[in-house]
Amino acid sequence: MSAVHFISGLPRSGSTLLAALLRQNPRFHAGMSGPLAGLFGALLGEMSARNEFSVFIDDAKRERILHGLFDNFYADCPAEVIFDTNRAWCGWMPAVSRLFPEAKMLACVRDLQWVVDSIERLIQRNVFTPSSIFGFNPGGTVYTRANGVVAQDGMVGASYDMLKQACYGAQRDRLLVVQYESLTTDPGRTMRAIYDFIDEPMFEHSFDNIDYDVTEFDERAGTPGLHTVHAEVRAQPRETVLPPDLFNRFLRDAFWRDPASIPAGLQVV
Repeated sequence: MSAVHFISGLPRSGSTLLAALLRQNPRFHAGMSGPLAGLFGALLGEMSARNEFSVFIDDAKRERILHGLFDNFYADCPAEVIFDTNRAWCGWMPAVSRLFPEAKMLACVRDLQWVVDSIERLIQRNVFTPSSIFGFNPGGTVYTRANGVVAQDGMVGASYDMLKQACYGAQRDRLLVVQYESLTTDPGRTMRAIYDFIDEPMFEHSFDNIDYDVTEFDERAGTPGLHTVHAEVRAQPRETVLPPDLFNRFLRDAFWRDPASIPAGLQVV
């Protein structure tokens, strides 16, 4: 099978942009979040003791079955290097490290206030299209929506907890934290750091002619623009749409910016 790496981290933090850049390399396969992490968790659950037949499944079989999930899913992919994207992979780091000892994980991060702002901006832009993010519920306010996504089981809160688990866990040497600001303001340096981290020869990427369109998926999710990638990589300063008290709630959550909070062995670009 091809070499396997993972893209994970926080939502609205550049993972789709990163995948769009990586797929410019003809040796690489990368894309938006896919179904493998969900299938991975479902298989683990079905092979657990809640299944009365799990007595016939030992850890060696579990490992072969889970490895086979990747082998079969990507059986028709000719790429030499595969990047599978899902926010949940940070939570599965000990398991995927066992399955793929050479695999690395790229965790995309962004200040939480701007993650929440980005989600709210999408909701306010698509006022006539209720989003799957909130169960297609057309009601609520910026406060109820923010509280929902940052809850422990929410879109942002769950991925933030998984990110912290990975950053402080035993496998953190396999993790590269990729800041959204670094990717958008200095993509050349950021991509060089990524290639060094995954030990692959550098490829000359284009940062002003990016082609990646999943409009149909976003529209079916009731969130047009969810995975939109602009043709040119650039930082886009803007005012927040969050009320000040809500915006300020998250100012201290970017632990990756504090040198005193970064554990030994964790790399941040």
